[in-house]
Amino acid sequence: MAANSQGNFDGKFEALDLAELTKKQPWWRKLFGQESGPSAEKYSVATQLVIGGVTGWCTGFVFQKVGKLAATAVGGGFFLLQLANHTGYIKVDWQRVEKDMKKAKEQLKIRKNKQIPTEVKSKAEEVVSFVKKNVLVTGGFFGGFLLGMAS
Repeated sequence: MAANSQGNFDGKFEALDLAELTKKQPWWRKLFGQESGPSAEKYSVATQLVIGGVTGWCTGFVFQKVGKLAATAVGGGFFLLQLANHTGYIKVDWQRVEKDMKKAKEQLKIRKNKQIPTEVKSKAEEVVSFVKKNVLVTGGFFGGFLLGMAS
């Protein structure tokens, strides 16, 4: 009786492979759920530019501050290393450095000839797809990023 009240029921079900289905979804749908969609398209052009610009400016500003700190730390480390070498606290084995540099160059030549891994290609394609779908937000972000780096 219950089967008749639900309409035509012939007892056939389709099995879905959830692992395969989730591999095809973009990362933001995995994170925010099915209904997230291209949320930037829901807003006007000006709003999309403002959202991209503000997030880009914040990112650029933080990137600039952290970059200055990192550059200062690396430069200070090199300065202290040179000072210690000059005063005789440390001795650099330049033959060993040259041998290691040659080995590193050879490894870079070997890796240069190999193909890019498919995982990197798929992520790059995902980023390109996102940029194409959200041109206004992306343009605002990069403009804001440059302004944030300059301020």
